[in-house]
Amino acid sequence: MRILSGIQPSGKLHIGNYFGAMKPCIELQEQGDAYIFIANYHAMTTVQDGNALREMTTDVALDFLAAGIDPERTALYRQSDVPEVHELAWLLSTVCPMGLLERCHSYKDKIAKGISPMHGLFAYPVLMAADILAVQSNVVPVGKDQKQHVEVTRDLAVKFNNTFGEVFTIPEPSIREHVAVVPGVDGQKMSKSYDNTIEIFMEGKPLKKRVMSILTDSKQLEDPKEPETCNVFALCKLLSTEEEQAALAERYRAGGMGYGHAKLELLEKINSHFAPMREKRRELAANMDYVEDVLKTGAEKASVLARETLSKARHAVGLQ
Repeated sequence: MRILSGIQPSGKLHIGNYFGAMKPCIELQEQGDAYIFIANYHAMTTVQDGNALREMTTDVALDFLAAGIDPERTALYRQSDVPEVHELAWLLSTVCPMGLLERCHSYKDKIAKGISPMHGLFAYPVLMAADILAVQSNVVPVGKDQKQHVEVTRDLAVKFNNTFGEVFTIPEPSIREHVAVVPGVDGQKMSKSYDNTIEIFMEGKPLKKRVMSILTDSKQLEDPKEPETCNVFALCKLLSTEEEQAALAERYRAGGMGYGHAKLELLEKINSHFAPMREKRRELAANMDYVEDVLKTGAEKASVLARETLSKARHAVGLQ
């Protein structure tokens, strides 16, 4: 089984990234041949500062390695180091119906949030399809909100294969439903675009300030509370055992526990879970030659597959 996932370097990685993409990748790397790319081409739709993009790309590499990605089992690489995906994206675009892209929720959501309707944003799913199909991945771990893009990838692969002959493996999305949507501090989906995130490697006073700002209802200390509708509880669940979740839910419903108490418990759980990763990240940041070697080695491994896939696709369409 070949597994591929990617993440944009468009800001500091957060708890939503960790549970929606990073943790599933860490778990899946023991189940097959894993590939993770840092989607710096995709990030250009929102990041248009060269120095910032370089810095954030490096940050993502450090974050993934600190979180537990093993370069002996997973090819970690920059998207821009595998340029074959761009030609594949063009080949796929020649069989991509406009209506398929016009129906994509992500594009419509971003436009509704005020992001300029650029071609790169509109054609994002085609480049994502090329990323996936270039290495002939079987499984793509994604959040629920990205499932549609994997469906677009499947549609394009099927249409290309039906038109030109069998070239691409048809991938399957791998979605962990119970962590598919992680709430941000404002209750919306946690997203860098909404500036509502809790960063994985934030610590100290900035972290506490962020956690204490999580939006809650106006119920008083003594009032019973509904854990199912509480953003703080939803985040605690991600970091708790089933027994801990049940005990916290009981305290919510009994009354006598304020949201401030729940936020402090969440802060403690965040620190406990991510403290070892923070230390490892500091060690990695002091050895950037190693990190660069990891990225180059990962790109070389991915490029072998991408070149083979591109050659098949070029032959199929008549370019060679």
